[in-house]
Amino acid sequence: MREGAVAGTAAAGRQPDGTGDRRVPPAGRRSRRSRRQALAAYDRDELVADFRLACLSRALDDREIILQKQSRVFFQIPVSGHEIALAAVAHALRPGSDWFFPYYRDRALVLALGVSPTAMLLQAVGSADDPASGGRQMPCHWGDAARHIVTQSSPTGSQCLPAVGCAEAGRYLARHRQLPGTSVEGDELTYVSLGEGAVSEGEFWESLNTACRLHLPVLYLVADNGYAISVRAADQAPAPVWELVRGFRGLAVTRMDGWDYAMCRERGAKAVARVRAGEGPGLLHVRVTRPYSHSAADSQVKYRAAGELAAEAAHDPIDTFERQLLAAGVLDAEQAAAIRRAAVEETMAGADEALGAPRPDPATVTRHVLAQANATPGPAPAPPAPDPQAEMLVPADAIRQALHELMAADERIRVFGEDVADADDEVLDQVEGKGGVFGVTRGLQRRFGSARCYNTPLAESNIVGRGVGQALRGLRPCPEIQFFDYIWPAMQQLRSEAATIRWRSNGAFSCPLVIRVAVGGYLTGGAIWHSQSGESIFAHTPGLLIAFPSRARDAVGLLRSAFEAGDPVLFLEHKHLYRQRSAADPMPPPGWSVPFGRGTVVRPGRHLTVVTWGATVALSAQAAELLAADGVDAEIIDLRTISPWDRDLVAESVARTSRLLVVHEDTLTGGFGAEVAAWVTEHCFWDLDAPVTRVAATDTFVAYAPTLENAILPQVDDVVAAANRLVRV
Repeated sequence: MREGAVAGTAAAGRQPDGTGDRRVPPAGRRSRRSRRQALAAYDRDELVADFRLACLSRALDDREIILQKQSRVFFQIPVSGHEIALAAVAHALRPGSDWFFPYYRDRALVLALGVSPTAMLLQAVGSADDPASGGRQMPCHWGDAARHIVTQSSPTGSQCLPAVGCAEAGRYLARHRQLPGTSVEGDELTYVSLGEGAVSEGEFWESLNTACRLHLPVLYLVADNGYAISVRAADQAPAPVWELVRGFRGLAVTRMDGWDYAMCRERGAKAVARVRAGEGPGLLHVRVTRPYSHSAADSQVKYRAAGELAAEAAHDPIDTFERQLLAAGVLDAEQAAAIRRAAVEETMAGADEALGAPRPDPATVTRHVLAQANATPGPAPAPPAPDPQAEMLVPADAIRQALHELMAADERIRVFGEDVADADDEVLDQVEGKGGVFGVTRGLQRRFGSARCYNTPLAESNIVGRGVGQALRGLRPCPEIQFFDYIWPAMQQLRSEAATIRWRSNGAFSCPLVIRVAVGGYLTGGAIWHSQSGESIFAHTPGLLIAFPSRARDAVGLLRSAFEAGDPVLFLEHKHLYRQRSAADPMPPPGWSVPFGRGTVVRPGRHLTVVTWGATVALSAQAAELLAADGVDAEIIDLRTISPWDRDLVAESVARTSRLLVVHEDTLTGGFGAEVAAWVTEHCFWDLDAPVTRVAATDTFVAYAPTLENAILPQVDDVVAAANRLVRV
């Protein structure tokens, strides 16, 4: 049996419905004498301090509930029932050295790591002085950069993949010390916690897969109170999670009762020591109670029988710990009562301080969406001077060369995803190497090693989530999503994790992540699953930068800027353009970059403005040549980036031409062209001599048959026809 594992059969303590019997500890009952002996192993002052901390955590719950009923706290998430286990395990953890991805029941742990009760109450009342989020997050959403408590999100289980990425980064940094903006401890571990309901989420299982495969120092703590809001554990899974994870080779599982302090202290310390020693990940399955409802919006008496609640209250962890301390002679009844009173008084004083603290200024709401959320982008660079002797690179080759250049200059950059490596190290010298399905990453592994260019499981959320965790450690990860059509499993990590980190932490954390994605159609045979665009969906996400270059030099210039941005970037590379000679350019000179939010005039004109991006830039330019033969002079603007986009350039052009045609590959309804059209209508109305017009794909998916694909996606003739109609209005 692994160190820290608990003896006993799988059936021990089980009820017929598959749930654990909450009245019987998994290792059997302790006698009063054995409990006294167990407590005797620990310093009296530590025992008293942990009892005080547990009482303080419970008192904070009670104070917040009172304030919520008075409408001075606006939501409340009880953490009661978890206090003793977390206080006990915290002794083996190291704030500022280890990394923490807690969930909203971890108040006692966060208190033990050094966050003050007043800081928690400042968040509860939504104060500007809230150190975790500046009033942006609801209570119990922890965050403390100095203590390595990573800003917490709310989606259940989504923290697991960034936690694995964080541990992965720690291993890399231990071999690459002194990288700017990073730090590492030799025996650090990453702690991540969640409830038993959250282990139903796929991201939990994806994280276990990688933690075990890479033998990472990750400690999972699953706090099992038997319910996910009102859904019983028996309705979540066929067996408790400690049974379900048995197939993960290298994972050590430890079971504990959260109302048994000595058990949690002893077994928790052994589990932490094993992970810290480099023996692989561990999972603590801790049975806890839930004396209060799930949240202020819930009432558990609606779905839990009175007898069940009474039985659970009989082993409330704080009451149980107090009885053990009294029996062991560590405290007497008067001292215990005094500690409880002091906890209440401390929370009352903290609440008064928090209620008197300033509230956030509404004028600050747009701060920290991005590193420079309200900054004006730099000037658009002039195209590099032409060199007739220079090699012309198609976009795929230019991007590959740019990645080689960037990785050579910055060891923080790591490229990973499905098929991005050349080959297994054992055969690398015998084969040509793959380097991605489009060959864009070919040679990166061979040149920079498998620690900097490597393959991942076929799981998009895993790819992006691990990138988020690495970015939080100061690395510059560059995950690849092989096809945009398969990006949707990663939406949680993109939208809820990466894009919100800077804002939700009020600038304390950042996520410098560059996600490369092959996108778009015009492939002849790509069909539904290899031809989507959909950039407008991500443009709707604050905190996410989006690049969509149409030619080689801009792809290089934007990629250079992306790695300097300090925020998550969705870097869209059009598959149809990868090998197009019409999109080829010489490699731009070192230092030449394209700022986000700066478009370019591809072709000047007088009669109408055509705004476009991606593959439809070349298509629109072809249309402009046909229009010129009929006396229509069209100006073509390539936005180059979608978020942000160059409003000034568009407005200046429309002021001269008085007409606007927006051309894009995505579907018409809800496409990003609608945003451009709405903005121009609102801000340039008096410059317009005709309605803003759009050319886009039909509101369908892209078909396989070439005749159908041509009918669905915009064609040159569509642009010519729309432009002719527009100039004749």
